[in-house]
Amino acid sequence: MMRIAVIGSGAREHILAYALYHAPEPTTLFAFGTTANPGIMQLCSDYRIGDITDVAAVCSQLTAWEIDLAVIGPEAPLSTGTADALRAAGVSVFGPDRALARIETSKSYTRELLEKTVPQASPYYRVVRSIGEAERALAHLGELYVIKADGLCGGKGVKVSQEHLHSHEEALEFIRELLAQNSQCVIEEKLIGEEFSLMTITDGSTCIHLPVVQDHKRAYPGDTGPNTGGMGSYSDADHSLPFLTPDDILTARELNEQVIEALEQDNGSPYRGVLYGGFMAVSEGVKIIEYNARFGDPEVMNLISVIDADFPQLFLAAAQGTLHDQQITLRPLASVCKYAVPQGYPEAPVKGAEIDISGIDGPCSIYLGSVDLIDGVLVTGGSRTAACVALGKTIEEAERRAETAVRQIRGKLFHRSDIGTAALIDKRTAHMREIRS
Repeated sequence: MMRIAVIGSGAREHILAYALYHAPEPTTLFAFGTTANPGIMQLCSDYRIGDITDVAAVCSQLTAWEIDLAVIGPEAPLSTGTADALRAAGVSVFGPDRALARIETSKSYTRELLEKTVPQASPYYRVVRSIGEAERALAHLGELYVIKADGLCGGKGVKVSQEHLHSHEEALEFIRELLAQNSQCVIEEKLIGEEFSLMTITDGSTCIHLPVVQDHKRAYPGDTGPNTGGMGSYSDADHSLPFLTPDDILTARELNEQVIEALEQDNGSPYRGVLYGGFMAVSEGVKIIEYNARFGDPEVMNLISVIDADFPQLFLAAAQGTLHDQQITLRPLASVCKYAVPQGYPEAPVKGAEIDISGIDGPCSIYLGSVDLIDGVLVTGGSRTAACVALGKTIEEAERRAETAVRQIRGKLFHRSDIGTAALIDKRTAHMREIRS
């Protein structure tokens, strides 16, 4: 019986644990997380709480558990070299080594690699280390720019002109904040189009491309408010998106494959895990917004829900370089995920507030995110609280079910009611049609 450890305690790790637990062959599941997530705990033989970025502590615990396969959920443990240390200890790991994870953890590294590898898909950018360099980059870009922190910020280290920043003065103020925290940041051209995500499971040579998904980063309906880790997402029954062409998806797949190859050439070791490509469909094709070195959250909710696979064997094969033996089957269903998040999220979220999920019924799954169990009471942890995921023959049907479920969660929470609605999807489809014409 395979002994598997999941590292992390959010909703992404909850659905991964669920998929690993409900495998064709029985597994023994363990978890090492930051907080007490009862959804994960009930699936595990043992569950430990600690600092998931403490490499020595994680390795010591997984070694004591005699783990066969470690599945690393969040980006933070990847950035500290947890995968490297576990591999050195003889554990198979689904997740890239620290140097390879720089494709997410360093925006400057990513842009420099992409400029060498796929320049046609990489927008204009500048790595800036001073206000003078920033002023020159902004002068070149005019009013269409994006400013990104160079390191990890949980999806919140990005501000966009005409949305979060309304003048070069505001932009320079944000840049000063970033430079005070790090020696550099990145300024990029603002692309006009529609975003989508394509994730690829790989062992460094074989690639299994997953369905495309659209995430919703902004906090409030109508794509307004601050950036978040992701308020929800949807996928279509044909595993495309209403505003994409077959060529768009083919291009994104080819870009992921080229980047996986480039990462090995640049670092001397294969990329093993999942590569998350964040893309923008634009008038002339597809451009790369960003890369992540792990499953996207919330997109993983959609993906796991529509994929039939032996996940323990799939992840183990990716970890061991034998992915060519594996296959997945896609269910012909649409999916919608909606997150319930604490009031005040993401800037001043309510923490420690009691929530109640007992009222949820109907055809919907719920995965617990940033929660904690205090004296037997489920409370908010400060980030996204719970993901409601529903399936349907159409996006409209799945959206209706997800909306019904997320409204049944009780507590000081809110969600985006427009995710997956016909009105929002039609707006984006019309926007893409106008851009292409």
